[in-house]
Amino acid sequence: MSETTTARGLADPAARRELMSSVAAEPGSPKPDSILKVDNIVRNFGGIIAVDVDHLEVQRGIITALIGPNGAGKTTFFNLITGFDRPTSAGSGAHWSFDGATLDRTSASRVAKSGMVRTFQLTKALSRMTVMANMMLGAQNQAGENLAKCLFKPFWGAQEKEVEAKAIELLERFKLLEKRDDYAGSLSGGQRKLLEMARALMSDPKMIMLDEPMAGVNPALTQSLLGHIQSLRDEGMTVLFVEHDMHVVRHISDWVVVMAEGRIVAEGPADTVMSNQAVIDAYLGAHHDTDLGDDALLTDATLEQLEKEVAEEDAQREEEREAEEESRS
Repeated sequence: MSETTTARGLADPAARRELMSSVAAEPGSPKPDSILKVDNIVRNFGGIIAVDVDHLEVQRGIITALIGPNGAGKTTFFNLITGFDRPTSAGSGAHWSFDGATLDRTSASRVAKSGMVRTFQLTKALSRMTVMANMMLGAQNQAGENLAKCLFKPFWGAQEKEVEAKAIELLERFKLLEKRDDYAGSLSGGQRKLLEMARALMSDPKMIMLDEPMAGVNPALTQSLLGHIQSLRDEGMTVLFVEHDMHVVRHISDWVVVMAEGRIVAEGPADTVMSNQAVIDAYLGAHHDTDLGDDALLTDATLEQLEKEVAEEDAQREEEREAEEESRS
């Protein structure tokens, strides 16, 4: 399937379901038109294995969610494949490619130039620069960045106007145009998330990687962010995002990849993955009879039961502590 065909056809939910229906719901499953392929990515910190991914493929033109409990290795995995960290397995089998280009020994800047652009869990907006300046920094191949050309405006003036027009268009799309002259540091947390996503689009990426885009965002902006992510997919872009909110994952993802203790433990459509026993155990432990993303988790009865179990466990630990102190005295 060509990139053009994918971009044209996958705005239709039925087309996406049909495309992914032939993919096995199992870790490392091959995809019909992979844009990203990863093999043997391992990252150790001392004696701790943070990431150990044997094989992963990301399908072009859809929204893939990367989920897992805290400490599963999701952000570290993002850092590794985007050049912000180096695998322990580098030089001994680690390999990953994006849109056919090998990225094994590539810097973060070259990864971005290849068309794979990411945002961060903690936003990286340049606080003491204006919103517009932040946006214009995101554009690639600007002639004004060349030392020999920057002194002569005819070499870069026309291009700068084009970059500014593109920035204005994106700021308007993300409802940030009225903030164009404000310092980025004055924006709310949700607005900084929007700015970082808009700035990433200045480079015309083929795939955008979002690290917890909903974290710290108030409900008023959450729906806006969701709409923007879906519209990127509908326009033909590939989206890979990390998210903890299972309701968000269920709502917008076409495919879900699950990490636990650094490994890929499950893949598949959201409904299939969230009823997978390995996934439920990784997230909920003993509460294995409750489906992830099920609204029953939010009921008063469920919360009261969880509080009761926690109180009982605390009381038991306190009794054991008192008994131990008595035995010592």
